[in-house]
Formats: sequence, structure tokens, C-alpha cells
Amino acid sequence: MKAVSSRPTKSLNIGSLVEACDNSGARICRIVGVKLCKTSKGRMVYAKIGDQVKVTVRKGDPKMKGELFDAVLVRQRKPWKRITGERICFSDNAVALLKDEKGNPKGTQIKGAVAREVQERWKEVARIASTVY
Repeated sequence: MKAVSSRPTKSLNIGSLVEACDNSGARICRIVGVKLCKTSKGRMVYAKIGDQVKVTVRKGDPKMKGELFDAVLVRQRKPWKRITGERICFSDNAVALLKDEKGNPKGTQIKGAVAREVQERWKEVARIASTVY
């Protein structure tokens, strides 16, 4: 996975509820794991912008409820610092569900903005977003 060109702050831990911002049918998801994340022994892993996470659907389409999906964290409330010195944050925490391991999104459009760090790492997800911020 490509490195992100900013210094993202660890913001969401396991058990956090996030909004699904795509049109896949899910509305509210719970983070159950963070993929490709390293931490010291005994410390809980955290998710940050652009990370691939495992989520379960809590609210939404009845067929999807309780199912386990891969997702990408596209927005976070916690501010993070870019290399240019600016600090960026969004008004909510949101994920976009993935269809397969290659990074293809499950939905066909993403409501709201997506961070530029997501575009660097997940080009297919940023392609269906309305704006990249």
C-alpha cells in the first residue's frame, strides 16, 4: 500500500461508529479491525484517514445488516497536519465500502467530500467521489 503524504492523526479505534457515505445500502457501520496496521504489544490499533478497515453494518439495507466488509476511511473529525502546514478536519467520520481486495468500491457514488490522502492511496474510491478536498 502506498504511503500517505501527510501526518495523519490516529482518530478512530475499534468499536467506533462511522457513517457509510456511498450508495451501497449501508448507513451506519462499526469498525471491528484495521488492516495493515502495526502497534506495540497490548495497545489497541487505531484507524486514520486513508486506512483500510473491517466494518460491520449496523443500520441500512436488511440484507447487509450484520455482514462484514472491507472499507476505506474517507473522512475524519480529528484534525491532521499536511506537509504544507495546514490542518484539515471534516464534520463527520465516514467510510466507503469496498467490493474486493483490489480496492474497487461497492457503491457507484460517494456523497460529500473525500480527503486528498485517500486519492493518493485509493484512486478508484476517489474517482466516484463528488469532490476531493
